[in-house]
Amino acid sequence: MHFQERINALTALGEHLLGEDEYLRAVMHRTYHNNLWFTLANQEQAVQAIAQEFLDANKLQNWLSQYEIPEPAAPKTVGLVMAGNLPLVGFHDVMCVFAAGHKAKIKLSEKDAYLLPYLLKVLEKIDLRTADYFEIADRLHDLDATIATGSNNTARYFEAYFGKKPHIIRKNRNAAAVLSGTETDAELLALGSDIFSYFGMGCRNVSKLYAPRGYDFIPLLELLTEYREVVLHDKYKNNFDYNLALCMLSREPYLMGNGIVLIENTAIASPVSCLYYEFYDSITDLEAELSNRSAEIQCIVANAATIALPVVPFGKAQQPGLEDYADGVDTMAFLVKL
Repeated sequence: MHFQERINALTALGEHLLGEDEYLRAVMHRTYHNNLWFTLANQEQAVQAIAQEFLDANKLQNWLSQYEIPEPAAPKTVGLVMAGNLPLVGFHDVMCVFAAGHKAKIKLSEKDAYLLPYLLKVLEKIDLRTADYFEIADRLHDLDATIATGSNNTARYFEAYFGKKPHIIRKNRNAAAVLSGTETDAELLALGSDIFSYFGMGCRNVSKLYAPRGYDFIPLLELLTEYREVVLHDKYKNNFDYNLALCMLSREPYLMGNGIVLIENTAIASPVSCLYYEFYDSITDLEAELSNRSAEIQCIVANAATIALPVVPFGKAQQPGLEDYADGVDTMAFLVKL
């Protein structure tokens, strides 16, 4: 397939996802029964985000126009190790490999084993030739390059196994939010979406708050009551009860809201249902700390006037665009150079 034909197929997939698809709905039900974290609402949110942000014709063309993408004389085989923390979380990598004209050999996460294969079937119905670009595999071998996403522990294994050939290996990251104390109620309410979307399990979910010393968290907790339905989910509620009990038994200071436990802690990554916070005295010192800890941080949520670092507006952390590459590594540039 020529470059424009591949882009046309992706655009057609996006148009399909914006319509009604009873078979996709059935796949979502199957996915939910396999992994109770992937509620129908979360799966729909992920699918709609892909259709609107990744597969929109104008956005695709504008994004890809930044690269010189030659037609590979011999397409490379790129191994993709998919994460399973969010529905379809690795779709951007799959799309990048296809757009670059290479073949994706995909190792699915057992937590998300049905959605992506169905989307690839839809793509095949749009253009039969797309089937030559994708392979679902239990084991990854005979690869020219690899993009692997996992935890800090699995990253060491990935480095040993895939490190001899071109690779992108991603580790744990989370989002942090910086508060100045001047945020509006609307901004703090939007922050709740950054915290609670997908039950806080994404690398772009806010797991840590930085606030000026003396900051009063009570108004924020009152606003976050808007997201209280999160505790109606059994698995989330179990995490909430467990972490709250740990704080109580250890007599660790904490603040509790409807569905969230705030704990003062210097770590970036917090457990599900918890939100770490830390006070700062100097925004300049905080900027230096965040820069030093950039390997732990996927994005920073804040008002642009608050901190002199690249930031994402409140409520937009889980709405990445095509150029919001995981870990800040340009996937398309990597693939084009293979």
